[in-house]
Amino acid sequence: MSDSKLEQDKQESQSSFMSRVIGVGFFGGLIWASFGFIAYYLNFSKVGPALVLAPWALGKWKSQWLGQLISILIIALLSILVAIAYRYAFAKIKSMLAGIIYGVALWAIVFYLLHPIFPGLEPMNTIGKNTITTTLCIYILYGVFVGYSISFEYSERYGQAQGNKESAQSS
Repeated sequence: MSDSKLEQDKQESQSSFMSRVIGVGFFGGLIWASFGFIAYYLNFSKVGPALVLAPWALGKWKSQWLGQLISILIIALLSILVAIAYRYAFAKIKSMLAGIIYGVALWAIVFYLLHPIFPGLEPMNTIGKNTITTTLCIYILYGVFVGYSISFEYSERYGQAQGNKESAQSS
């Protein structure tokens, strides 16, 4: 009886942890894409959230406020996948440095690796220092937000479970 109860608690903990990961991913994308729009609107960056629509959508609307708003929601949804990837790759690392490296890696993927699929994105040597600095900082803050939130939750759930298991074995 106690083994089945422990198994059920473990399954509930894993599913509730995954729902937390999804929530962190969605709201992280929503918050930091919104900051990206603010930076774009205030001319700190030449690149706004509508970059995500560049390869697919036709028309001028994608660079206007409606396109930016839809792009923020798309980024929030894509961010769920990014958070799930972090969960499986780095959740055990409870360090801000892991989040910083993850944010820099995401920035490099978008601005270097995926550069060919974004027709409106200027090359790195002409995009400008302000855009590079602003977008890199936003990606780093996003990486720290997602990474540290997921790692903290992981250590709270599974670190506590290890402590409970060890105390049960000693009694």
